[in-house]
Amino acid sequence: MEEYFSKIIEAIGEDITREGLVDTPKRAAKAFKFLNNGYEKKLDEVLNGAIFASETEDMVIVKDIELYSLCEHHLLPFVGKCHIAYLPQGKVLGLSKLARIVDMYARRLQIQENLTKQIADAIELAIDARGVAVVIEAKHMCMMMRGVEKQNSVMTTSAMKGIFREDKGTRAEFLSLINR
Repeated sequence: MEEYFSKIIEAIGEDITREGLVDTPKRAAKAFKFLNNGYEKKLDEVLNGAIFASETEDMVIVKDIELYSLCEHHLLPFVGKCHIAYLPQGKVLGLSKLARIVDMYARRLQIQENLTKQIADAIELAIDARGVAVVIEAKHMCMMMRGVEKQNSVMTTSAMKGIFREDKGTRAEFLSLINR
């Protein structure tokens, strides 16, 4: 990967032997591997057994989980926050596992629409919840730094599964709670 970063730097007209750039291909390769380490993770490993029996049937919400991803179209970052809710039926997830699920999928080349669905599907699969809701709000550098160059635009996507899709009241409760 270092070799390819060297070629990219040279292709834009820079001198790869310049003092500030000598180690850049190595650093860029290391950073790119880290930013895409979600490919190395599997859901079972991320959950690490942190699924617990619970009698609660009430909504579980974690909001404002920060996320960082790379747009698969331009390899530019998009950053934002993810809000997750689920209605358990006998099982709940360890709190940190929701953030780890977000990271696992966000740390892959992505589009936000797919990321939102992947998170919802993973939670549904993990605990067979009665419903799962995921909302992501993110700013995309591919829209801010190039192209239309709109600095204040925020993309919002949602995935509603089970009772969140079927029952408007449940969906409305979730949306009102994350917008407080």
